[in-house]
Amino acid sequence: MNEQDKNNIALLALLRACHKPDTWSSIANQCIIAGNAIKVYRNAIDPVTYPLFEKDDASFEQGTLFNESSEIEHLSRRTELENAWRLAEAEYTDWNNRGLDFLNVLDADFPERLRSIIDVPPFLFYKGKLQTNELGVSVVGSRKCTPEGMAFAQETAHMLVDNGLTVIAGLAEGIDTFAHTTALESGGRTVAFIGTGICRQYPPSNKDLQHEIEQRGLVFSQFYPDTAPTRKTFPMRNTLMSGYGIATVIVEAHEYSGTRIQARKALQHGRPVIIRRNVVDSTEWAKTYVGKPGVYVVDSVEQVEQALREIKSINSDADEMLQRIHMAQGLTA
Repeated sequence: MNEQDKNNIALLALLRACHKPDTWSSIANQCIIAGNAIKVYRNAIDPVTYPLFEKDDASFEQGTLFNESSEIEHLSRRTELENAWRLAEAEYTDWNNRGLDFLNVLDADFPERLRSIIDVPPFLFYKGKLQTNELGVSVVGSRKCTPEGMAFAQETAHMLVDNGLTVIAGLAEGIDTFAHTTALESGGRTVAFIGTGICRQYPPSNKDLQHEIEQRGLVFSQFYPDTAPTRKTFPMRNTLMSGYGIATVIVEAHEYSGTRIQARKALQHGRPVIIRRNVVDSTEWAKTYVGKPGVYVVDSVEQVEQALREIKSINSDADEMLQRIHMAQGLTA
């Protein structure tokens, strides 16, 4: 077993032993800050012997006095983590034997944009070809879409391909399906985020489409490989879609659509949202977004394209500014 395998197992053990107020995202962030999941795991077992940082705790410098109650809790936590390691090692070995591709949040190939979001996932499974610093746009909307919505999704996906952008969607029926298929038919690239484990196909009607995207694009899952679809998994999938792309285009949605979750999460992640005007006219939640920074209301695919030009220009200026700051810091270091 190499160091990478140990890091992956340490991360999975931490997730198995996760308790409130910790979350999977907070554990992922701890590993990012520490730069090593094994280090976080050892710290969880014995924070005095294995501090995350040289002077992260006064108890490390001054010694720690355990009363009987705290010592029992400490031993109980240690046992829990050691059991979690054994279970994590077994499941990780099984995934390797099944030939599944797994990305730890610390891996160099882990999508950088997802590593920077509030709801960073601790791991991803994938099928297909990874691309570094991929520029893509999410196209989302109703499962039961109108002919006008279908046409708008298709035209938007075709425009994105023409501009060298990846089409991102959630492999659902309706708008997502039309966005994915148009991207493939146009000779472009598409990425699907699914609300199940990577070894499942949902909905069944998109089984062949999922296989085609695995061959010609990329499919991501943030869940254990055999996870079934639930009401919670799809909003979680939307959260990652909103973070992976440079923007989200909302084609159609109703008042209680899951699409509104993606709009909210996108803005939390600092990603612009492009909303088709009919969504604003037909839903109260979309009306509350009008006029907010990073929100564009459009009537046509041409206006979507113009909004994306502005977004790419803003992102380019921000990247240049960050590079200058980093250069200045290097000169003054």
